Amino acid sequence: MNKVVFDIESLAYPLESFDEEQQEYITKFAKNEEELEDAKLKMNLSPLTAQLLAIGLFNPDSKRGKVLYQSEVKENFFSEDSMIEFVGTDEKGILTTFWEDIKRYNQFITFNGRGFDSPFLILRSAMLGIKPSRNLLPYRYDPKIHCDLLDQLTFYGAFRRYSLDFYCKAFNIKSPKSDGISGLDMKQLYEEKRFKEIAGYCIGDVIATAELYKIWNEYVNV
Repeated sequence: MNKVVFDIESLAYPLESFDEEQQEYITKFAKNEEELEDAKLKMNLSPLTAQLLAIGLFNPDSKRGKVLYQSEVKENFFSEDSMIEFVGTDEKGILTTFWEDIKRYNQFITFNGRGFDSPFLILRSAMLGIKPSRNLLPYRYDPKIHCDLLDQLTFYGAFRRYSLDFYCKAFNIKSPKSDGISGLDMKQLYEEKRFKEIAGYCIGDVIATAELYKIWNEYVNV
């Protein structure tokens, strides 16, 4: 079976970029400064308030992958071992290429892909006038097409949900956050135009997810 692991990175637009009514809607439950900052942070998770920065794809069998990431200039290069392709483009280019690439795979693997990545990609594509090529949200209780590891490792909600970083540490997998970058750093990296570092962090998440899938598939999936 041809498999692919994918993961995305997103970044909220500034609150001030929305009109007055939208700003009021986004922040209407915030009663103090701390809750206001929390409301702004949650904007990163919605395709209505955030843009797509990067998508990482990785075949767990061939160990080859690709990162599509936002860049001010179009660029294309490979990692030192030639196993990962880096493609810099605009947001529309990221999504167009993703939907072309995903058609080739029988199974896609994510971590919380049902709760975040997949609906984000579908709605963000609609906002940019791009038609999806695949249904990323098939029947939830059969991982043969979409294996969401957060579903599988919590046994569909029987256990508490943990972050990818937490699962990596529990299963002795190198966490992408071990290099000192987390999703909270995307804003600074983007503003400083450190687009390749965003791409590097994204593919790190994907490779960690692939390692977690390997453990799940060998020891948990029966």
